[in-house]
Parts: sequence; structure tokens; C-alpha cells
Amino acid sequence: MRILFADIDDTMTTDGFIPSETFAALWEARRAGLRIVPVTGRPAGWCDHIARMWPVDGVIGENGAFYFRKTAEGIVRHHVQGEDERRRNRQRLEAVREAVLREVPGCGIASDQAYREYDLAVDFCEDVPRLPWSEVDRIVGVFERHGAVAKVSSIHVNGWFGDFDKLSMARRYIREMDGCELEDEPTAYGFVGDSPNDEPMFAAFQRSFGVANIRVFFDRLRHRPAVVVEECGGAGFAQVVRLVLEQG
Repeated sequence: MRILFADIDDTMTTDGFIPSETFAALWEARRAGLRIVPVTGRPAGWCDHIARMWPVDGVIGENGAFYFRKTAEGIVRHHVQGEDERRRNRQRLEAVREAVLREVPGCGIASDQAYREYDLAVDFCEDVPRLPWSEVDRIVGVFERHGAVAKVSSIHVNGWFGDFDKLSMARRYIREMDGCELEDEPTAYGFVGDSPNDEPMFAAFQRSFGVANIRVFFDRLRHRPAVVVEECGGAGFAQVVRLVLEQG
């Protein structure tokens, strides 16, 4: 395998922390020549730090809106939309924000919202008491009523205007970094995740993995990972890395 794409929250983390197993696995992969690319719904501000400080090949953020890489010339940023379009879409999301907070009591705007460039992240369990899934579905409905795309992670509902997702940017990353398509060499690329917004990746990647906590979402998934490991969160991510390195 050349590149292992990996979700961050509840895939590389455990109870909101990055455990020692995760960073050990990142360094083990780097030494072995396996490139790790986090694929996350987290914001551009976080992704700048990840690209700079983590032993990763690059990072895809805000559910496929961009990828950042650290190079000899500094951080290189590749976006799907120009600044003017991003600004217009952020203005459109203000109406969604008002509607969500008015119609779904108990939800909140994600604490990392200030660092986002593309999407609106609505918190349903990270910094607010966990909402039932029926309320999470209502949040999704508000986004969709306004014509936005909405995806559910393990902690947020992320919504945006634009034709992109985790999979489209992962495909672009493969094309621009390795000069081929995912389908050309399907065993050279893999993905590990934990939540419903990872479903397009599970469907597209022949070598797809889920950490054990993905099982709580099985009744919400039409496309499940090919392999589910025994461990949850960061320990599960480390287990996937070991499995990949053992099998090649």
C-alpha cells in the first residue's frame, strides 16, 4: 500500500485525545514508507497545524474542500473553490445557522467554527449533551432544505455548498501525487474510518477498514468497511497500520 487515508475524530482519537498508539503508528508508517493522509471534517486552521506538525504526507480537510501539504517551500494549499465563492457560500450558511439553532434545541455551533473556510459544523455531542439521532436527522434536514450538502460525523453535522466530499478530494490527491486513478491500482490505497460520513470512502476503497466503534453506526450504513478491527479509536487505527504493514 502506498497511501492510507484516515479519518481523525474517533478513528485516530480516543475519548477526544490522540493516544500514544496513534503517534507511534504514524511514525512507524513513516519509517516503513507508508504515507498517511488524514481525511477529516475538521477546519482549515487545524489542518494547517496538522500538515506542519504531524508525520503525515498531507491532510484533507473540511470533508474534502482542500488538501494541505508541507513541502520544502512551505505549506502548499489546494482548494476546490476560490476565495470569492467561499465568501458567498459562508454568507449563505448564516441563514442555515440561524435556522438550525432555532429549530433544533440543544445543538450548538462547533467550537472550531471560527477556523473554517467552507462549512458550518453543528455540534450534537462534542461540547453539548448528546442529542438523539432523531434530532441529528432534523439538523441534516435543515441543511438540505436550504440546498446544502450535509454529512454526519461522530460528533458534528457538517454542511456546505459545493460539489465535493472526502472521496472526490482523495481521488484528486491520488491523481496529483501519484499520477494515477484509484481504480488503476486499487490495492495501493486504503482508508480507515468510523462514522457515516466515511461511507463514500468505504464504498470506493477496496482496502477499507473500520475501527471497532464503527459498529454503532452499522444500521445507518449501506456501505460498510471490508474489515473491522477489534480495537476502538486510536488503538484501532494503530491496529490497522500494523495490519497494513504486515500484509504490504
